[in-house]
Amino acid sequence: MKNRNIYIMYAISLLQGMIFYGPIATLYRQAQGVSVLQITVIESISLILCLLLEFPWGVIADKIGYKRTILFCCALYFLSKIVFWQASGFGGFLLERVMLSIIIAGLSGVDTAFLYLSCKKVESQKVFGIYNSLGTAGLLLASLLFSLFVGSNYRLAGFLTVISYGLAALLSLGLTEVKQEKERVSGSKSLLLPLRQIFKNKNLLLFLIGIALLNEAHQTVTVFLNQLQYEKCGLGSAAMGYIYILVTLAGLCGTWSYGLTRRLGDFRFTVFLYASAALACILLAVTKSPWLSVLGILMLRIAFSLFQPLQTELQNRQIHTENRATALSVNAVIIDSVGAGTNIAFGTLAEKNLSVAFLSGAGMCILGGIFVLKQIRKTVKRE
Repeated sequence: MKNRNIYIMYAISLLQGMIFYGPIATLYRQAQGVSVLQITVIESISLILCLLLEFPWGVIADKIGYKRTILFCCALYFLSKIVFWQASGFGGFLLERVMLSIIIAGLSGVDTAFLYLSCKKVESQKVFGIYNSLGTAGLLLASLLFSLFVGSNYRLAGFLTVISYGLAALLSLGLTEVKQEKERVSGSKSLLLPLRQIFKNKNLLLFLIGIALLNEAHQTVTVFLNQLQYEKCGLGSAAMGYIYILVTLAGLCGTWSYGLTRRLGDFRFTVFLYASAALACILLAVTKSPWLSVLGILMLRIAFSLFQPLQTELQNRQIHTENRATALSVNAVIIDSVGAGTNIAFGTLAEKNLSVAFLSGAGMCILGGIFVLKQIRKTVKRE
């Protein structure tokens, strides 16, 4: 039963990665009468909702069970894609994004907790790596099919996405609950307990901040600042498109995380990943070469992709409560809150000097590595 859960979650990840309108997401909205400013307003509202809903959803998921939470979110995901497909104007796309905020907050921590309890603990990092990579594989497959068959038919791209998410919702019906029926902590206590544990344990709090620093350095550099770097190096739009495909493919390397961790150990592998990320940012700060710039972006993307399964496994390993989803939700809020602050810092620095922004990314990776390694060393000594 537990192995079946894992394979179903793999299939759901692949199908939910197949967003056929991904390559033209902004153009799709503009074609339906939504301006770029309105798109950014919708995104901001969505982010705020995600943060507000993160805590309550963790408590609810631990109360009703992880299977029911995933079923509800997959069904709502399907409905949200129907709304997106039929949306016209600001109100329709805002509704879709509000629904998406509920889904993201609902699945945050629940999908990984469900997988963690569905597999052998020694294999959890391997399972997380495959799960993450299949989402990327779905996006690549959808992008390929879009290029070959969809083209300028935006509505068809929306409809195919509806079909993909509908299949994912149907598959979720085959899941089996894994959460053990033990004494549950009441709602307020289940929320306060993980918070108390984190703020009592300074190393655990620094560990989460360290994860956030690498996450945000990767997100900001590979999604936003990379295009400014490409322009500085003289690359055109066509070249940027090919680089995007290459960087997306690099995200599939997360499947190697488990094997490399077993070979190097948690500590040495983490040192290697954070050092590589910092070196990538330094390289981007000092070079004007297109080739070296692409190399730096790829290095950062690979380091992040390899660390994701490991950090998810490390978070789950340090949870000592039955209310796993609540604890992971608390972690997510801390990580996202740190990210909100670093985004402002990155944007301010990038407007003044792009190289300084990249150097600040390197500093974040170094500091984040120190924080994460302190907790890993403490965990290893305890074991």
